[in-house]
Amino acid sequence: MATLRDIRRRIRSVQSTQKITRAMKLVAAAKLRRAQERILAARPYANKMSELLANLVSGADTGHPLLEQREGPRRQIVIITADRGLAGAFNSNILRRAVEFIRESNTAEVTLVVVGRKARDFFRRRPYTIKRDMQQYLDGEVDEVHLLYNEFRSVALQRPVRQQLLPIPKTAESEADGEAPVDYIYEPGPDAILNDLLPRHVRMQVFRALMESLAGEYGARMTAMEAATKNAKDMIDILSIQYNKARQEKITKELLDIVGGAEALKQGSAS
Repeated sequence: MATLRDIRRRIRSVQSTQKITRAMKLVAAAKLRRAQERILAARPYANKMSELLANLVSGADTGHPLLEQREGPRRQIVIITADRGLAGAFNSNILRRAVEFIRESNTAEVTLVVVGRKARDFFRRRPYTIKRDMQQYLDGEVDEVHLLYNEFRSVALQRPVRQQLLPIPKTAESEADGEAPVDYIYEPGPDAILNDLLPRHVRMQVFRALMESLAGEYGARMTAMEAATKNAKDMIDILSIQYNKARQEKITKELLDIVGGAEALKQGSAS
């Protein structure tokens, strides 16, 4: 049975942990506010650029390498995770989705670009080829590039998302919905415009994925630390009850010893 000293030590240990989790929650909340502002500002620009480029490339006759549709099954997957844990299932969800997508690809020609220590450590221990960048697509070594990241929906919800980054789709959303495509006049010309916009679009989509993942990480850590703080409080309450019971039992035992000793003295005096 645990002694009073052991219970006090456990209570102090849990209280120290509670202070850490409460501080981590406050730090995550402060960082989340800034990250949320950045992603809410970046989303309209990224969405509008995707819509504009889909319309542009659907009506342009160009052989830009970022638009080249290839037949091979070779895939490259860019996996974005956090550098640290203590964020609930934030990292494990995206890693599980990445493994599922690799298996669904039905090809051994899959290379990975990992962002974040958690993804790096996870896939380093497994038989996958890891590259440092996406240059292999321009070199013709891969046929598709996909992004896997956690999309920030709310503080309590981060949704794993897979997005095809390369080649950039040539079908506009309006055209896919049956609407007539937008007819553009290109000045100075489609090649000059697309040579500038397409790389910018790719960079913007990667930047948006990083911002989504960062905001999602802070939201997940804030939620996890709030739950950990609450669990610590519940544990302290339970340990306090155990401590009070043990202390009461000790006091009762000491009183019984005193009463027993007094009775023994009385009997000794009477005899």
